Amino acid sequence: MGSLKDELLKAIWHAFTALDHDHSGKVSKSQLKVQDNFDKIEFNRMCWTLCVKKNLTKNPLLITEEDAFKVWVIFNFLSEDKYPLIIVTEEIEYLLKKLTEAMGGGWQQEQFEHYKVNFDDSKDGLSAWELIELIGNGQFSKGMDRQTVSMAINEVFNELILDVLKQGYMMKKGHRRKNWTERWFVLKPNIISYYVSEDLNDKKGDILLDENCCVESLPDKDGKKCLFLVKCFDKTFEISASDKKKKQEWIQAIHSTIHLLKLSSPPPHKEARQRRKELRKKQLAEQEELERQMKELQAANESKQLELEAVRKKLEEAASRAAEEEKKRLQTQVELQARFSTELEREKLIRQQMEEQVAQKSSELEQYLLRVRELEDMYLRLQEALEDERQARQDEETVRKLQARLLEEESSKRAELEKWHLEQQQAIQMTEAEKQELENQRVLKEQALQEAMEQLEQLELERKQALEQYEEVKKKLEMATNKTKSWKDKVAHHEGLIRLIEPGSKNPHLITNWGPAAFTEAELEEREKNWKEKKTTE
Repeated sequence: MGSLKDELLKAIWHAFTALDHDHSGKVSKSQLKVQDNFDKIEFNRMCWTLCVKKNLTKNPLLITEEDAFKVWVIFNFLSEDKYPLIIVTEEIEYLLKKLTEAMGGGWQQEQFEHYKVNFDDSKDGLSAWELIELIGNGQFSKGMDRQTVSMAINEVFNELILDVLKQGYMMKKGHRRKNWTERWFVLKPNIISYYVSEDLNDKKGDILLDENCCVESLPDKDGKKCLFLVKCFDKTFEISASDKKKKQEWIQAIHSTIHLLKLSSPPPHKEARQRRKELRKKQLAEQEELERQMKELQAANESKQLELEAVRKKLEEAASRAAEEEKKRLQTQVELQARFSTELEREKLIRQQMEEQVAQKSSELEQYLLRVRELEDMYLRLQEALEDERQARQDEETVRKLQARLLEEESSKRAELEKWHLEQQQAIQMTEAEKQELENQRVLKEQALQEAMEQLEQLELERKQALEQYEEVKKKLEMATNKTKSWKDKVAHHEGLIRLIEPGSKNPHLITNWGPAAFTEAELEEREKNWKEKKTTE
């Protein structure tokens, strides 16, 4: 899977480069997710389409564009895992040898050595487009026609890219009808596929290989020769090769494939490519180590030469300095004697100054010791203050614990009160029915009281209306009295009753809700009787 991701990343690099993108920010392996059913050929073809027009040479080539595409995919497989992508001369030689063997020609080592001599030393290898031009110009395929070169490219493409280890026509015995049919077989690292023809359009089936499969030679029978048997877990396949050589080649190829599956090894060409890369890395590391050692030796040699030259110069300078110093010593000796007396006087003066400084330092030391004693007193007072603070903290902690105990007692009392409250609630719930019954009676009484109040309001309204009518009648009576001076005037009064206003009798006047002397006693009795009947009915 890692090798497949490397090839896909290289194809993506070509596509991004053709689109003028900054290929230094390439996609990493961890960002590339490859599904099991991923078609890498179609993906490569898509990337090839993006970059071919811009990069493929305009010079006429002996190969078709399809062959150039296959060479491009082979380049991505064999190129180094660094950018920009190149294929080194060792891989170019490997590819040209494979193509020459596929074309049936002989490898021309001298010609390739001459090509390497003329190779540009400034480049480490060829790009994909330079490799296509190298193969397409026919420099290493002289005498071969275009079809032979195309078939060779296709064969190498099948082996290196499609992991085709071997392919060819053979006869296969059917499982049901037991008839023999010619099929085109393709051997890959973990499967043998067989098709109707070599164009691979009509696939008839697969033989899945694993470490438990085996291949055996069979004797000739039923008129069929060169037989061998492929045993798998659930099926057995009988196959007939065209001759003994092909039979032995197929048996050996299948046996090698099963052996690689048992060892969990990659296909031979991938393993060989890995070995070549590791060998190049090892040679490069050895070469770099050798160059490093040579540089170290050269640097050490140059350093030694510089040291010797420096020592020679130092010796010459030392000899000249010794002569000069001897001359100076004699001259300096006289100067030193004169200077000694001066220095002696100067030392005496300096000693006196030092004694004064010592006395000053002693005074400063006494002041310093006094300051230290003051600091020690301050330290003791600070410790006492800290002890008082610690005692205060302990007292605070005691008070806090007392408060916590009081809170606990309060909490227990609160729990008792809640318990009593719960019991009271239960007692209230037990009398809820009685309370509901009393509430119903209270509602009924309130309704009766409301009705009585409404009746009282109605009577009060009627009384007011009658009083108003009485006032009107009284006003009319006064007007009639003033105008006609007659006592036989007519007046209308309340609720359809009409009566004459006569001079008052000598009997005492009656006082009612409708005013004085408005009705006779019989009329009042009749009204009281009607009111009682009405109230009883309601």
